[in-house]
Amino acid sequence: MRYDAALASRVRGEYLEMPGLRLTFPQACRLWNVTAAECTATLDQLISDKFLVKTRRGAFVMLPATA
Repeated sequence: MRYDAALASRVRGEYLEMPGLRLTFPQACRLWNVTAAECTATLDQLISDKFLVKTRRGAFVMLPATA
């Protein structure tokens, strides 16, 4: 599955509006109404961009900004 920049922008917006947002993979797929492949590609890219991190318990959270 190809990375979708528009979807990534939407996901970033959600996390920026709600900095404490913690989503599991199934929750993320449902929230953004995307396939598992689309969700994987987007989350993987945002992790690679150092915007999100996956916790040990499997939740996707925004990486804290460092000053």
